Amino acid sequence: MRESLLQHLKQVSPEEQSYREGNTQIIKELYANSGLGEVDKNCLLKQGNLVTVRPHSRFVNFPKHRHNFIEIMYVAEGSITHLIEGQEIVMTKGDILLMNQQVEHSVRKASYDDIGINFIALPEFFEIPLQMLKKENVLAEFIVGTLRQKEKLAHYMLFHLQGVHAVENLMENMIESMIFDKQDEALQNQYSMGLVFLYLLEHLEHLSRKSTMNYKEMQLQTVLQYIQTDYKDANLTKIAEDLHQSVSVLSKKIKTETGYNFQELLQRRRFGQAVKFLVETDLSVEEIAVLVGYENLSYFYRQFQKRYHMTPRNYRIEHRGDAVIHI
Repeated sequence: MRESLLQHLKQVSPEEQSYREGNTQIIKELYANSGLGEVDKNCLLKQGNLVTVRPHSRFVNFPKHRHNFIEIMYVAEGSITHLIEGQEIVMTKGDILLMNQQVEHSVRKASYDDIGINFIALPEFFEIPLQMLKKENVLAEFIVGTLRQKEKLAHYMLFHLQGVHAVENLMENMIESMIFDKQDEALQNQYSMGLVFLYLLEHLEHLSRKSTMNYKEMQLQTVLQYIQTDYKDANLTKIAEDLHQSVSVLSKKIKTETGYNFQELLQRRRFGQAVKFLVETDLSVEEIAVLVGYENLSYFYRQFQKRYHMTPRNYRIEHRGDAVIHI
């Protein structure tokens, strides 16, 4: 970070000075209208603004709280320590922490040289960044869910990015723009945040294991979601390309984590859908085979009989009206 901007961020605010002088309690009225269980966007965001940045207040322990806005913390210098669900999350220079509104956390006292920058944003700020993600996969959906509050579960993602100059420059430009209230750069900031998200999605190896979902879990969830939704045309080569993994490495990970190889998982999904069609519809067996990804009808028949020990027609007769599908 440019030294001039860093020195500006290090300036001690009147609030921080009160903590330096012995006040050990957060000045609650700066953050909420009643109590501090939830930090209120109306206390921190100017009316009409979608986003702002605010240096994290140093010299005091910040008590447990949630937010009614999206919070992204970026560490410009030193370190910041969060406590989330009993877990210590230590952020160092360059790290980015994304938190949804359900995350309840506290922050340990920071010293003079510990500079954390809080991005305080409304969901509308992320409309352009989310459009830039384009690809629909579980990795993108995880970020979308975090920012748009699709779930009621606490989710956070921590990225260790020290030395990644492209992201550092983007974050620095956004911080400077918002600190000095450059309204003419508001749209540019949305595109800059989109570029940050694109980098994070392309380099998930930077995702910390202390996130609510680690890199390995996200890869596995991507594979399972892909099989669930695209079972007809799914193939391992395509998903390996999307995850920037070799086919052999990804295949080994799938087998290790699930006990099945990709083809076995895909076949289980396809035949699970096939018996659902047999029981719940009047589609012909030939139509069902094609719908679940099998152009070779004789192969479909052989595999079906091997799995269920009867023909598709007999399965339909025996299980018509069943509430439970036998996979």
